[in-house]
Amino acid sequence: MTFQPGTRIGRVERTTRESSVLVELDLDGTGQVNIDTTVPFYDHMLTALGTHAAFDLRVKSTGDTHIDAHHTVEDTAIVLGQALRQALGDKKGIRRFGDAWIPMDETLAHAAVDVSGRSYCVMTGEPEQYNSFTIGGNYPFVLNRHVFESLAFHSQINLHTRVIHGRDPHHIAEAQYKAIARALRAAVEPDPRFTGVVPSTKGAL
Repeated sequence: MTFQPGTRIGRVERTTRESSVLVELDLDGTGQVNIDTTVPFYDHMLTALGTHAAFDLRVKSTGDTHIDAHHTVEDTAIVLGQALRQALGDKKGIRRFGDAWIPMDETLAHAAVDVSGRSYCVMTGEPEQYNSFTIGGNYPFVLNRHVFESLAFHSQINLHTRVIHGRDPHHIAEAQYKAIARALRAAVEPDPRFTGVVPSTKGAL
């Protein structure tokens, strides 16, 4: 099946007392990204995600970062997941599964994705000593878990990510984001052997 450009698009807006988020996503893009979450390191990570997934991705978020980055980061991940779910549509003709290994200097991360319609997230291997570390003075390392769990739940995918080894928290986070991006890219790609067919024995995902 050949997907027509501009047909697998998600656009979601969400406003609460803590944040305001807009995400626009095209699964059949070329990695054109425009990210502004007011959290600089998160911008860096979502830029890597969109680029390496080859998604066209626009994110505009504001929130109560004067309190903490938590609300803005997590809420952005929620909306990103919702936009991904919307863009996937009926999932006909996709590969469904994807995985990727990403080395970054001393770090090695792996991610595996099943676009299953069943939300689940498993994370292993992040060094516990970095749970109180803030990258770049604006992104608490512990937020990785909130981002990946929110993304998995709201996009209804099964996501496993693991850090095999790593020393630098910047490298660890970036390798995880890039591994998830590449795994998603593979999972949502068209599979010519499943033309017009949902890749499931149940006939639905």
